[in-house]
Amino acid sequence: MKYSKYITRVTFFFLIFCNILTLSCSSDKSNNNLSILALLLQDNSCESTPENCNLGEFTSASAAEANVWVGITFAKNQFVAVSQDGTNRVMTSPNGINWTARAASQANQWLSIVYAKDIYVALANSGTDRVMTSPDGINWTTRSIPLLNYNWVTYGKGLFVAVADGSTFQTSPDGINWTPRTAPANQSWRSVVFANNKFVTVSSSGGVGTSSDGINWTLRTAAESNDWRSVTFGHNLFVAVALTGTNRVMTSPDGINWTARSASEQNEWYEVYYANGLFMAAAATGTNRIMTSTDGINWTARQQTENNFWKGIAYGNDKFVVVAVDGTNRVQYATWK
Repeated sequence: MKYSKYITRVTFFFLIFCNILTLSCSSDKSNNNLSILALLLQDNSCESTPENCNLGEFTSASAAEANVWVGITFAKNQFVAVSQDGTNRVMTSPNGINWTARAASQANQWLSIVYAKDIYVALANSGTDRVMTSPDGINWTTRSIPLLNYNWVTYGKGLFVAVADGSTFQTSPDGINWTPRTAPANQSWRSVVFANNKFVTVSSSGGVGTSSDGINWTLRTAAESNDWRSVTFGHNLFVAVALTGTNRVMTSPDGINWTARSASEQNEWYEVYYANGLFMAAAATGTNRIMTSTDGINWTARQQTENNFWKGIAYGNDKFVVVAVDGTNRVQYATWK
């Protein structure tokens, strides 16, 4: 596979050379080089041809502090993680290996973080002010929001959308000013994603909700009434994972009609994430606490570095980074390229 990638790259650069010299690369003097270049560029990416990419073995890294790390994102060429406890409840890293402790705006249980509109937004399920924002991931400012048990925040359609336990969500155009919205049902909504012009949320009560605008929500039926904890989108599929149930993965092309899928192992799957042609899920239990898939349907078990409670996942600079709730080394990373 790697050999075929190198052949593709050699061909690619040869065609560039031919175009620069405005020469024909064939005797029929056809002028299709630019089209061929476009195809080569497309085929050379993990997004379009994940079978040509390789996932390296996971390697351990030390977190900045031995906190309960649960949320992570990659933006502005750095990883930023948030935790539920500790002296410094934020940490940043340029590479996922070397981490620097940062002070959160308040000592809350920070659960989720997202970056959009030139601002990081983090949410918590405790504290007086359960939102904090930052322009750089280092300096954080407290923001006011109604006191709900928030579990996840995402961005889409010009809105930050925060889901929580209960019957109320929150939306914000800027991460600072928040407006209550009615949830699809009174359930523990654990995760939300925006893709294909639609918001999709899942709950630990077995529910699914969809919205075209983040404001008006409709309750949908999950493939199974499992404890669903995370949802993502890739390869034209919404994919969710669960802690319980016979089939702990489900997929949907539209967020409405769901199909049960088998996980690689019957673990407590807490998070699923998609980036650059690969789905990755992390678990708190089991022999192999990472699983991956290139289609969201067929899953492969992966060996973690330590038997930690693995939770948050992010991807950046050709690397997947996973953070943990416990363990000696609470970060692990693997290259994907």
